[in-house]
Amino acid sequence: MASPRPVDLIRAKRDGQTISSDDLTAFINAYTADDVPDYQMSAFLMAAFLKGLDADETAALTRAMLHSGTVLDLSHTPGIKVDKHSTGGVGDKVSLILAPIVAACGVPVPMISGRGLGHTGGTLDKLESIPGFRTDLSIEAYKQQLEDLGIVLIGQTAEIAPADRKLYALRDVTGTVECIPLIAASIMSKKLAEGIDGLVLDVKCGRGAFMSTEADARHLAETLVSIGHEFGKNTVARMTRMDVPLGRAVGNWPEMHESIRCLQGEVDGLDDLMTVTLALAGEMLWLGGEAESPEAGVVRAQEAIDSGAAFNRFAQVVDAQGGDVGVLHDPATRADTAPAGTVSAPAAGYVQAIDAYAIGMTAVRMGAGRRVKEDAVDPTAGLVLHKKLGEPVEKDDTLATLYTTHTDDLPAFTSAIRDAYTLTDTAPGAPDMLLGRYTTEGWTD
Repeated sequence: MASPRPVDLIRAKRDGQTISSDDLTAFINAYTADDVPDYQMSAFLMAAFLKGLDADETAALTRAMLHSGTVLDLSHTPGIKVDKHSTGGVGDKVSLILAPIVAACGVPVPMISGRGLGHTGGTLDKLESIPGFRTDLSIEAYKQQLEDLGIVLIGQTAEIAPADRKLYALRDVTGTVECIPLIAASIMSKKLAEGIDGLVLDVKCGRGAFMSTEADARHLAETLVSIGHEFGKNTVARMTRMDVPLGRAVGNWPEMHESIRCLQGEVDGLDDLMTVTLALAGEMLWLGGEAESPEAGVVRAQEAIDSGAAFNRFAQVVDAQGGDVGVLHDPATRADTAPAGTVSAPAAGYVQAIDAYAIGMTAVRMGAGRRVKEDAVDPTAGLVLHKKLGEPVEKDDTLATLYTTHTDDLPAFTSAIRDAYTLTDTAPGAPDMLLGRYTTEGWTD
């Protein structure tokens, strides 16, 4: 029997019908082969966004995307291979810090990452802000570097989940990012294709996350862990707060610079970032058999920073993947990063809130992200926040420094960043960054 026409599947999902596994697989395969145009897939994505996909459809979509390309076999590499994935946040540079920490502790990290989505940044764009850094390694080079260094940081090759690669870019520019089944299928198809044994998921929750409510974040975490379990992978999800930008830097090179500082142990004023990073590293070391518990893994992760082992491992990765190691040791040698302007506080008080979504969208407009699929990203665009949650502010204090080549729009950027801040007369309490932990055994908080 012939597969249904794309328009029939679009109509069926538009009307809330369930799509069979065979029909979803045929549709995804046809799109991957360029036999279905972007405009029809865009219509299907919006229908799925509005009407949802049930558990069987989500599993079928994941399987179809996973098997649209090569599923890697890393059994030749000793050790328990563990990766981490974040559902996306503003200022979320955790992977850049965490991966070399975990590898330095003896757990192989085969990390295949993505680019920015919507108002959030992407690990690949951040890595490529290091001059010369290549994220387009072949599968053979990927496997060899994992054996040699215990860590490799690349993007999807043409062979790995090509359906996800196409859909990821399309979702970014069609308003269909914030959909739990689509997010889950995208994440898990890519991660399962890597050849991993275990996976730690950072499910963001808050105004700067795609899951703005705790209920949605919990649902997504449960969906992701369930898919991992179905495919035989040890999977843990941590739900973490994303109401304000994580750390102080937003943008590709600004976040890369901040990550370098963290790997060198310069973490003053970055408690939120390091709390999340160390918690996730602890989970990875536990899954990888290098720590007796996640808590013991946190201790080992901190030791890897303190000893310099984590920074040295990252420098080895940068060198192996063609990057300029010199900018790690002296970021000031990157001469194209002069500030374009600053944002001043309109009044005195304490920082009560910083709208992470507004910050992220402003960074995109400044050149740090994409508004359409074909947009080039300015690696140096972004901002650094000088005042974070709970900190005191005097009138005319500098709230942020901006980096952009779109200087004609600087007044609008300045106003948007200033408006993202809420100042009050009393200091708020420090928020809890770690909101919950989920495994197949259930939630713990």
